[in-house]
Amino acid sequence: MHLRHNKLIQEKVMESLSSVLPITAIVLFISITVAPLTLGTMMLFLFGAVLLILGMGLFTLGVDMSMIPMGDGIGIQISKSRRIIPPLLVCFILGIVITIAEPDLQVLAEQLPSVPNMTLILVVALGVGFFLVVSQLRMILGIPLSYTLLFFYAIVFCLTFFVPNTFIPAAFDSGGVTTGPITVPFIMALGIGLAAIRSDKDSSSDSFGLVALCSIGPILAVMILGIVMPGMDSSYSPIIIPDVSTTKEAAALFAYDIPHYIAEVAIALLPIVAIFALLQLIFRRFRGHQIGRMLVGLIYTYVGLVLFLVGVNVGFMPAGATIGASIASGSSKWLLIPIGMLAGYFIVRAEPAVQVLARQVEKITNGFIPQKAINQSLAIGMAISVGLAMLRILTGISILWILIPGYMVALVMTFFVPQIFTGVAFDSGGVASGPMTTTFLLPFAMGACEALGGNVLTDAFGIVALVAMTPPCTIQLLGLYGNWKSKHAVKEKSVFKELESLESGIIYWEV
Repeated sequence: MHLRHNKLIQEKVMESLSSVLPITAIVLFISITVAPLTLGTMMLFLFGAVLLILGMGLFTLGVDMSMIPMGDGIGIQISKSRRIIPPLLVCFILGIVITIAEPDLQVLAEQLPSVPNMTLILVVALGVGFFLVVSQLRMILGIPLSYTLLFFYAIVFCLTFFVPNTFIPAAFDSGGVTTGPITVPFIMALGIGLAAIRSDKDSSSDSFGLVALCSIGPILAVMILGIVMPGMDSSYSPIIIPDVSTTKEAAALFAYDIPHYIAEVAIALLPIVAIFALLQLIFRRFRGHQIGRMLVGLIYTYVGLVLFLVGVNVGFMPAGATIGASIASGSSKWLLIPIGMLAGYFIVRAEPAVQVLARQVEKITNGFIPQKAINQSLAIGMAISVGLAMLRILTGISILWILIPGYMVALVMTFFVPQIFTGVAFDSGGVASGPMTTTFLLPFAMGACEALGGNVLTDAFGIVALVAMTPPCTIQLLGLYGNWKSKHAVKEKSVFKELESLESGIIYWEV
């Protein structure tokens, strides 16, 4: 058993290495060509990359062993209830609890200092809880995901006409922020569990879509706050580049921040574990050895996420901000677009929840949608997102000129692809906008915007929203291509059968 665990850890760490190495190599190349980094910033980045590799490996192994079985088990158990209200109540409470616990939500709260942190957190948490209930009702009533998404996004874009301009990017960013590395695997597994006891043709399609709908809740919540509290403003905290000159000082900086993330991740995980323990005491769903495996998995998840968050926040954030500012300050400002696209293409592979999503999709679809196809589609989508974000910084165009057409294209496509692709595509938007985006790409955009003298709130913020917008388009394009390919194959098979039949007739005639 011990040897098997060691082998699994080695496999996950090697997968993590292959995901993190490309973006590390790109940053190193950029630092010796167009955007030099100080030795201190480079040391922080390299230390962070090492922690990232170890943390992501342990995290993905832990999620497989603990979070996914827990979410799946809770989903199956509450689906067995013959009454409607108790399962909906459980989903509502789950949505609130896991959102309050999400570490990235604290960052969002700091961006809106005129609103008390707890007020904002509770409003956003209520939004997620409400949409988790909407997701379950949609599955019970058999409402297609396409119609549900179209209805609620129509409400979102109608509200943009009543929300202060400086607030719109932060509102859309909140949708990506609240679907973080802890909530995404759990909510995805919950969706799979909710659909597992059904045997109809739509059960596999309904396994996905919960993350997509739960991402809408925070957007609506923050917009409503902007409308009912018109006097509030939004601000941001400038990124401070640490003054580090030796490896000892770099290591001390990481050591100083570790206790903060140890507490933060514990606060994030404990509510989920408490709810699971309560349901386990009531229903006795899992046996002793299964619970033991989950406990080991929770330790891996905990340690891995602490290492990952320390690595990206302490090591990657200063590098992202410095590179963005350096390129924008140079004579070739347009390089922000291709360099941003290149970084976006490779950085999405280092998002921990992306690997979880890709494996779950391949498993549920029995290999029909392979991990490689999901990863490639997400990478292309991320590259386009960052390219558009850099274009906004250079030109100052409103984010709505991109978001509205982008989501219109994505929503129209939902009526032409299999429903499972719609669920996977919109879930991917929430999954792709994870900690790597908020700790490297957002600082990259902020550094560039500050160097150009732009408005950080309206021009740099919104990159998370763009990252959440493009995967629904690229993955549904994958679905359209799959549809075309399968129809083409059927047509070829039909023609081949006709030729075969014709050949048989000719042979018979000759005889």
